[in-house]
Amino acid sequence: MNPQEGIWSLVKRGIGNLAAADLGQITRAVKRGLKQIQYRSDLVDGCLAGTGLITDG
Repeated sequence: MNPQEGIWSLVKRGIGNLAAADLGQITRAVKRGLKQIQYRSDLVDGCLAGTGLITDG
């Protein structure tokens, strides 16, 4: 699994029930979701840890 798959999974979970009127609304929702994840280092670390790419130490 790639780390970005975990990130996209989190974004899709956040917009799963969005009934968008147009593509612009979807774009804004995705950007908002990515921005929120950017400031949650624990989520990013969790996605990296799930791949086995980082180790403690």
